[in-house]
Amino acid sequence: MTRSEEASIWFANGYNCSQSVLTAFGRDYGLTDEQCLKLGCAFGGGIARRQLTCGVVTGALMVIGLHYGRGAGDPYSTTTDTYERANKFLAEFSKRNGTLNCKELLQGLDMTVPGDLEKIQKLGLFQKSCARYVQDAVELMESVISQKPAV
Repeated sequence: MTRSEEASIWFANGYNCSQSVLTAFGRDYGLTDEQCLKLGCAFGGGIARRQLTCGVVTGALMVIGLHYGRGAGDPYSTTTDTYERANKFLAEFSKRNGTLNCKELLQGLDMTVPGDLEKIQKLGLFQKSCARYVQDAVELMESVISQKPAV
């Protein structure tokens, strides 16, 4: 099973966008599925349903940190490299989807407003749009982590 398929299955089974992206990669970094699901939980819906930065983006950034991030004893240049890779991901996701903002990705609808949530559900945005964002993020992440660290 591909990571994209795995992330899609997590998402289709009711886990949020951030959880789905992070969990598709977590085992590669010694994390259990349970740890990934818990870690990514608060980032869904654009960070705790505030519809700020899309959860697939925050999940992907956590993966970039796991892969390239600066740990104890690592040189500061590791941070710079991590930021550069994160910014490349952010730019490409935004280019593909027009924004990094959850609310904008959901056509400006506010999931905390009952009428807007009904519109989101009626339009199938979670199943169609958000599922596509999960796949986009995983695809972009596979490209990012295939590159060797600069340090």
